[in-house]
Amino acid sequence: METYWDGAISVAVVNWNRCALLRACLQSLMAQQTDRDVEIVVVDNGSVDGSADMVETEFRDAGPFTVRLIRNRENRGFCAANNQAFAASRTEFVALLNNDAEAEPGWLAGLLEAFGRPDVGMAASRVLVYEDPGRIDKAGHLMYLDGQNRGRGSGALDNGQYDRVEEVLWPDGCAAMYRRSMLDQIGGFDEDFFAYADDAELGLRARIAGWKCLYMPAAVVRHRRGETLGLRSLRRVELIERNRVLLAAKLFPWSLLCLNGVFYMARLAAGLVAALRGRGEVGRFRGMERWKVAMALLTGDLRAIPLLPRMFRKRRQLRSIRQLSPRELRQLLWRHRITLAELSEQAI
Repeated sequence: METYWDGAISVAVVNWNRCALLRACLQSLMAQQTDRDVEIVVVDNGSVDGSADMVETEFRDAGPFTVRLIRNRENRGFCAANNQAFAASRTEFVALLNNDAEAEPGWLAGLLEAFGRPDVGMAASRVLVYEDPGRIDKAGHLMYLDGQNRGRGSGALDNGQYDRVEEVLWPDGCAAMYRRSMLDQIGGFDEDFFAYADDAELGLRARIAGWKCLYMPAAVVRHRRGETLGLRSLRRVELIERNRVLLAAKLFPWSLLCLNGVFYMARLAAGLVAALRGRGEVGRFRGMERWKVAMALLTGDLRAIPLLPRMFRKRRQLRSIRQLSPRELRQLLWRHRITLAELSEQAI
């Protein structure tokens, strides 16, 4: 039987060659206003820019919170690194903060307020665009019915429309908090995802197991978008597409999975129309670059295929934690769906 540090919080921060951003991120964590015990677990994925040494020299003994450093020899990805932090910590709550994000002083306290209800396993932050903090990056998540996910309110001006506590589908992994008992039940991140859609897979798996997620508007983070691989990175496009397929294969009810190709083609068509108008995700790219995007999407689909047997095995293993029926899951996804029009116009 595990013994946990009751009421305490661990904050996992994964880093790869972002020394300056990591410093700003950790400074924001050191300024948190909370009466809880807090430990910060930095997992460095083989950085060569001095990030790990910076953590040891500038933060390990700086207080007010304990800072622990895990050094990996190689880039193990977002999923594996966060799982390392989960395993290394023994607190009742575990938060995630991207190294390219900075938390407002009340962030941790704001998230913690979500857990007064025993069925709440996840808390979502109000994530604002760093360069334009009057604009929403994400306020929880939505999903399109082919498995593509988007931040709720992404790109919208913050006019108070997201000022109330409410249930959302799952939190963005950029800035989230999880209940330890939920992670013990369902497991951590699926390391086959490496990066991107990993938070969607974990969050939807938790919803299938009966856990809820609350959006906490007072928990504010500012996020520099696309710093990991870059907003115009084709590798990013490829991973997002590959993981969309894997998520759907692992978690979607068969009634939706059988229609996946139809929803996917509708999304591609809508995205093409938006791109011709300079809108949406593909609208960032110009000329022949759009053909490269198409090839990245195809590559992502092809790279998903060898992993499908493994996803179907994991799908069967979900029976031990499943609380939602296929019908209830379908209704949940429909209730928190993003429309095709919104999806095609947005640029994440």
